Amino acid sequence: MSGIDPSRLRRTSLYSRKSKVSFRGFCAPVRKGMSFRAFLSGLPDYLAAKDFRSVVDAVVRAKRQGAPVLLGIGAHFIKVGLSPLLIQGLSKGLFDCVSMNGAGVIHDTELALAGKTSEDVAEQLEDGSFGMARETAQFIHSALASGVPEGLGFGASVGRALARSEARYAGRSLLAAAWRLSVPVTVHVCVGADIIHMHPEADGAATGEASLRDFRLFCGMVARLQRGVYLNVGSAVVLPEVFLKAVSVARNLGKPLSRITTVNMDFIRHYRPDVNVVARPTRRGGRGYHLIGPHEILFPLLMAAVAEQLW
Repeated sequence: MSGIDPSRLRRTSLYSRKSKVSFRGFCAPVRKGMSFRAFLSGLPDYLAAKDFRSVVDAVVRAKRQGAPVLLGIGAHFIKVGLSPLLIQGLSKGLFDCVSMNGAGVIHDTELALAGKTSEDVAEQLEDGSFGMARETAQFIHSALASGVPEGLGFGASVGRALARSEARYAGRSLLAAAWRLSVPVTVHVCVGADIIHMHPEADGAATGEASLRDFRLFCGMVARLQRGVYLNVGSAVVLPEVFLKAVSVARNLGKPLSRITTVNMDFIRHYRPDVNVVARPTRRGGRGYHLIGPHEILFPLLMAAVAEQLW
């Protein structure tokens, strides 16, 4: 038995062959003192860099067309120091709604009250002191006790309370800034998952009512998302699930959401953001993107790139 005869192979020409990579998409060398705009334009036109440009273009296009840009964040977003950038985005009218889990409220409140947050869980769990900060729980539950009877949701209740408080760092609070700017913040709570649920002030009825109001508010925002953008930054479970349900509610009420852009930004790819944010909601049209990297690098890059075109 003999092998193949390579002389009989049909060969093609490199020059006429279709290729996916050429110098046209290569990056430009950097130089000292170059502008950020020049840096952006010099990025390669492949893979993640190409997707990054597409996301920036989608956000800019949405704002210019009057379509909403919605932002969902995990609590880690606040812990890595990104609140000032987000507050700037709110003041510029970039984001039409911010959504977060209950931990996001806790970190923002603690920063407003004491200028610090994020305890050493492993160490404090040993003696049962983890999550037992009195002031955090009392402030948030007091805000709910005042806001819920007046028809406010979770985000609005705490945002109003922080904006009206004498907390030393209230001026740097994300929730307080959103309240002052009349930008809705929706808070989606998993009962038992947050430290404030352990405290005697916890009121399940108020917590549930406030979070349900925020969910319905969020559904209303998602229902307007045609031609708009939804960004999920750092939430691996709660907000992807909430977003999926809001998409279903919107379509059930006759909103096609056939031309939307969804973006997941996180330091690794998780199942729920992959299917519930990027893939499933855009099957009827639109486009979904993954931008993988640390929040503290990716989000400032996104904001700077958008600012180059809008501000």
